Amino acid sequence: MEIILYLSVALIAVAFTVLVVFISKTLKSLQQTLTNVAKTLDGLENQLDGVSRETTDLLHKTNRLADDIQHKSESLNSVFHGVREIGDSLSNVSHSVKNVSTRIAREGERRSDTVSQVVQWSNAALDVWEKWQLRTKKYGRTTEPK
Repeated sequence: MEIILYLSVALIAVAFTVLVVFISKTLKSLQQTLTNVAKTLDGLENQLDGVSRETTDLLHKTNRLADDIQHKSESLNSVFHGVREIGDSLSNVSHSVKNVSTRIAREGERRSDTVSQVVQWSNAALDVWEKWQLRTKKYGRTTEPK
């Protein structure tokens, strides 16, 4: 029976040795996996730092662009205000020209009778002058023959 006891202890020792070998291999494999995970996390951390820096730069550029757009928008507001004032001025000039034209037309209508009379008197005077010229040519003098 002692042999059985020795054999049992030997079997337990072999089983323990096999168990230790397999646990050792598993732990080594786990160690490699954890090393790879650590390297991956380091790379990910570096990439995340780069992305954070780029995001910060992009945010600063966006803020500068927004400020620039705001400044240009304010500049354009003054330009549009100036254009509106020019439009108002042109409208006033157009209104003034229209008023002057209307006054001239009214005055022309009011004085058209006077102008018409002047034209008639001018035509009558021209007729008398032409007759006088014909008469002087015909008789060669300025007085009538007897």
